[in-house]
Amino acid sequence: MNLFAEAVAWLTAPERWQGAYALPVLLGQHLLYTAVSVLIAALIAVPLGWLIGHTGRGREIAVAVSGAARAIPSFGLMVLLVLLLGVLRIPQAAVATFVLLAIPSLLAGAYTGLEAIDRRVLDAARAMGMTEWQVFWKVEVPLGLPLLVGGLRSALLQVIATVTIAAYVNLGGLGWPIIQGIPLRQFDQVLGGAILVAALALLVDLLLALAQHAAVPAGVRTGPRTRRRRAAAPAAASAPA
Repeated sequence: MNLFAEAVAWLTAPERWQGAYALPVLLGQHLLYTAVSVLIAALIAVPLGWLIGHTGRGREIAVAVSGAARAIPSFGLMVLLVLLLGVLRIPQAAVATFVLLAIPSLLAGAYTGLEAIDRRVLDAARAMGMTEWQVFWKVEVPLGLPLLVGGLRSALLQVIATVTIAAYVNLGGLGWPIIQGIPLRQFDQVLGGAILVAALALLVDLLLALAQHAAVPAGVRTGPRTRRRRAAAPAAASAPA
């Protein structure tokens, strides 16, 4: 309990909020690396996932690639890329590592969102005269959006946690207090940095959970009233006149 109080005191100290390593600066660096990495990963994974989900081709390859990417140790990959690209391209090496980490979740969310759609819905859309592009954009994308947002949610949480290691190669971020504090045995600083990373992850998870709920099309939402009406319908139908 004393360590937690010391961590809170470290977080609220005036010197934590000014200078090159102020907490707002570190938070901005953390968010920047996260946003850039997830955006690049989305530009790669989402169109590919939609193509796989729409055509039904290449799913086995996508699953294999996603599984292999998840198995790669992020820290080892970042150090390897730094050595290969050189010390002048450390930010590019770090971003490439985070992009590779985010791709599997986004790819899975994109193609599973389309695969989960009832084929009868798509057949009905085609029977109404919709073109393949209209079926994809007006039917498949809206219905598959909740699972895509779920993939985005998972990717963001993984990247937020992993960007912490960027401080190991002197790129800042909220991992800097942790990386610096461990060899100095400043455990209040280490715990303070960990609290910030956990709080950021929880906040992003809450926002994306709300976004995922909002992404469900209004016509397919099942609320408590809808469930009660559906449960009451058979009883009303079987009741004697």
